[in-house]
Amino acid sequence: MATRTPSIRMSSDDPKKPERPATRGETGLALDERTRTKKPPMYKVLLHNDDYTTKEFVVFVLQSIFQRSESDAVAIMSHVHNHGVGVAGVYTFEIAETKVTKTVQLARSHEYPLQLSIEPSE
Repeated sequence: MATRTPSIRMSSDDPKKPERPATRGETGLALDERTRTKKPPMYKVLLHNDDYTTKEFVVFVLQSIFQRSESDAVAIMSHVHNHGVGVAGVYTFEIAETKVTKTVQLARSHEYPLQLSIEPSE
């Protein structure tokens, strides 16, 4: 292994007087400091119960838009039916917003008044 000698810089006041040796933090290498990316905040997509949207349609939405298995979709649908509201999934804001928009458009095209909302996840 080769040994490194510290570089010596000259002072701007006196060209003959050397400054202290450069330290590792002053080298300007990108590898010295790594920035950590922060995880984006997550949001819950909530399905709300109504008296008109069929259970079959809700299960279809949960499988096709929220990528749930049939058993998970039925369980979520039952929870929404019994408790009035249930979590369809937890996503970043942009993804949650897109899933809500797609679901509402699909529901309206089938003439269902299905309602969804987004709230911050804890």
